[in-house]
Amino acid sequence: MENMVNVYFFGKRYQVPADLTIMTAMEYAGYTLTRGCGCRHGFCGACATIYRIKGQNELKTCLACQTQVQEGMYIATIPFYPQDKRTYDIEAIKPTQQIMMELYPEIYSCIGCNACTNACTQDLNVMQYIAYAQRGEYEKCAEESFDCVGCGCCSVRCPAGITHPMVGLLARRLTGKYIAPETEHLKVRVDEINHGKYDELIEQVMGKPITEMKELYNTREIEK
Repeated sequence: MENMVNVYFFGKRYQVPADLTIMTAMEYAGYTLTRGCGCRHGFCGACATIYRIKGQNELKTCLACQTQVQEGMYIATIPFYPQDKRTYDIEAIKPTQQIMMELYPEIYSCIGCNACTNACTQDLNVMQYIAYAQRGEYEKCAEESFDCVGCGCCSVRCPAGITHPMVGLLARRLTGKYIAPETEHLKVRVDEINHGKYDELIEQVMGKPITEMKELYNTREIEK
């Protein structure tokens, strides 16, 4: 029982090994995680979590799969955050500043508190990419928000009610559709797929045992 720490899941105290992540500590404590968990490697954003260390006032955000437990950690997971995604037809809208005003007008209520950036589990400069969106600089917004996993921790802390991940998503879609140069070889490959060029090869691959599939994946030729 060496190197154990006291943590609190939803207000109940547990003793868990100090080298565990929050997610594995919850399982150690007996929780069966059926939601709020996904890739377990920090890429899906499903395990958004808020916590506070006993004796400290600061409320912190993290991903449970990446964050190690600490003594006196009070933890509550956010398996789903109700982000406000507006409905639009990407074929019908254009990358103008007006479209962001129409779809996400709340971004212009940003007070510059930077709580969104401080809350980001990916260390993104969230307030900066919202500023780019305000100015209609969608390519810059897309680049700055590219690593967003949509966990919603930024929106949890926002006093203006901004749904930052959805703003970044719109900017990336506008950039990909209208701003970024077309990739000619991708167009050719999609056309080949649509005409069935790879159907037989796909059937062959799908029929292979999982061990052989893993070997094919690990030794695949990667385009430089």
